[in-house]
Amino acid sequence: MMKRFFLVLSLAFVGIAPARAALQIQSWTLNNGARVLFVESHSIPVLDLSVEFDAGSRRDPQGKAGVAELTNAMLARGLRESAAAAASGAEPAVSEAQISDTLADTAAQRGGGAGADRAGASLRTLVSQPERDTAVRLLARILAHPSFPENLLARDKARVIAAIREEDTKPEAIGSKAFWRLMYPSHPYGQQQTVPSVESITRDDLVAFHNTHYVANRAIVSIIGDISRAEADAIAQQLTVRLPQGAPLPALPPVEPPPSRNENIAHPASQAHILLGMPAIARGDPDYFPLLVGNYTLGGGGFVSRLTREVREKRGLSYSVYSYFNPMAQPGPFQAGLQTQKDQAGNALNVVRDTISAFLRDGPTEQELKAAKDNLTGGFALRIDNNKKILDNIASIGFYNLPLNYLDTWTANVAKVTAADVKAAFNRRLALDKMSTVVVGNGQ
Repeated sequence: MMKRFFLVLSLAFVGIAPARAALQIQSWTLNNGARVLFVESHSIPVLDLSVEFDAGSRRDPQGKAGVAELTNAMLARGLRESAAAAASGAEPAVSEAQISDTLADTAAQRGGGAGADRAGASLRTLVSQPERDTAVRLLARILAHPSFPENLLARDKARVIAAIREEDTKPEAIGSKAFWRLMYPSHPYGQQQTVPSVESITRDDLVAFHNTHYVANRAIVSIIGDISRAEADAIAQQLTVRLPQGAPLPALPPVEPPPSRNENIAHPASQAHILLGMPAIARGDPDYFPLLVGNYTLGGGGFVSRLTREVREKRGLSYSVYSYFNPMAQPGPFQAGLQTQKDQAGNALNVVRDTISAFLRDGPTEQELKAAKDNLTGGFALRIDNNKKILDNIASIGFYNLPLNYLDTWTANVAKVTAADVKAAFNRRLALDKMSTVVVGNGQ
């Protein structure tokens, strides 16, 4: 399922090495309200771009979880006839097959998806004309004029329903859904797709959702490639000129940390799947860097983390154990998890809780702090080693309103984190007595 598709930049998001400090993000706003972020890169004759909106699953209508995902998935299932944005005559209807053929003929690749916060589409195309113009013009129509054909909606609904039914047999998916319901009992983040919710979705629901959320004044256009700023501006205008203006969206409810709850779910799997956590941090929070550095020591550093040492190496209770923070537009969760033998589930959970408790009490050692910083800063090159990865980063910067120099200042922000900063941030954001637990396959 695509619900968490755009949780691309969790606290594993790392910053820029000094060698790439010249990466300059230019940004401006079009007359229609769309925001543009552009990186000029002449390394290869390719253009990568994306257009995203506040159209993720948190905007699903009540009782119709799945509308955001289906709307996004069906953007390219067909295009309705429309008047051209410029004085170039009518634009005829286009079928799904014709869309695919046009992309193939121009050697272009379309992508995208819907996550919890945002949804949109991406494009990789050659910078040469007419290939670039054809691909960009097609994407602009895909965003603005989807036809949402009834027969293909039935097909896509059947696909989603089949995926839900399959997921509901898997302990990891069962646990994840239960975890999000516990973390967000009264917030859209906790709303889950179900067979009835998807069955209830109609074409009118998709049309209404698209008209409300795929609008110019909330579009984030991210571009990187072998073009000039003037060309990037023209492309951004072309991508958004067909989009309407949108009215302000209703405010979503605040994320209120729920009372601690434990949910045991019987399952015939040979191992118990354990999740533990609570809502913790939103994008742009000043505690981001201390939490990032500290979590590497706690459970984000793989075999060098404390959780791995305590759960796996000392006691042999699990092959893998982890923790991470998932910052979102509104506070996303801290999550720790592992798999273990059913008869060891209670013991393993106690070890995880004791390890978190000790970290909250003591924070990291100076040696752990140095190792975390060295690893995080040293590994960044692999995360921005192609234009697509850079595009993902600048799209997140745009959507979450992070500073344009976020990448350039990242290593400095990591470097200045102290052990005291880590301890203070963790204690501001986490409390063991407020964490909820899900165990799937609890020995029953």
